[in-house]
Amino acid sequence: MIFNFTSWSIFWILILFNILFFLSKSTIFIHSQQTVYYKNLKSVIYDMDNFLELIKKRASCRKYLDKDIPEEVISYCLEAVKHAPSACNKQPWKFIIVKDKELRKLICKKALLPGIPMPWLHNAPVIVVICTDTSFVTHNFAPALSGVKYHLIDAGIAGEHFVLAAENQNLGTCWIGWFKEKQIKKILSIPKKIKVLSLISLGYPAENTTSPEKKTIEEFTHRDTWK
Repeated sequence: MIFNFTSWSIFWILILFNILFFLSKSTIFIHSQQTVYYKNLKSVIYDMDNFLELIKKRASCRKYLDKDIPEEVISYCLEAVKHAPSACNKQPWKFIIVKDKELRKLICKKALLPGIPMPWLHNAPVIVVICTDTSFVTHNFAPALSGVKYHLIDAGIAGEHFVLAAENQNLGTCWIGWFKEKQIKKILSIPKKIKVLSLISLGYPAENTTSPEKKTIEEFTHRDTWK
């Protein structure tokens, strides 16, 4: 086929037009992707700030409203526990959600150690009992070699996931370690091999809670070596 000058001119104009069109589309795409990236980055920074504020806001609650906690709110907290990390992913924790009023009365009456009065626990609508069901290799054999009791670390992480999720649902919590394990087991029919590690009171706060003064970062941080 023979092209004259006009045909070649039109041909190259079309080629140039397509190139410019492609470049403009690419520029728009890159710009849009950058916009999405920066929006996501701002969202991440905002979420990080919110998370830190949540941690700062959480404090032990020792006065509760006489108000039931919806089951979906408790499920939200347990979903946070579900995603907690653990040694070898064994997830040894067991959470008992005690809502029954008579069982809570028995815990308060018979399962608390003397010397530290906790009258406020009677008013908490829920008592959470954190237990662990340990495996021989991960939680007995390995700790015998390393000296690290992994199930305690795992349960602590899971428990903190729970209380932070509770704080995010405007619930108050308080960790309790002053109890009689045998009595807790008896009241709640917990098997002998299960270890009871902690109680957590749970409910809607009757008053604002404030966090006590904390150490500065410099007081608990060491860089590279213990100096």
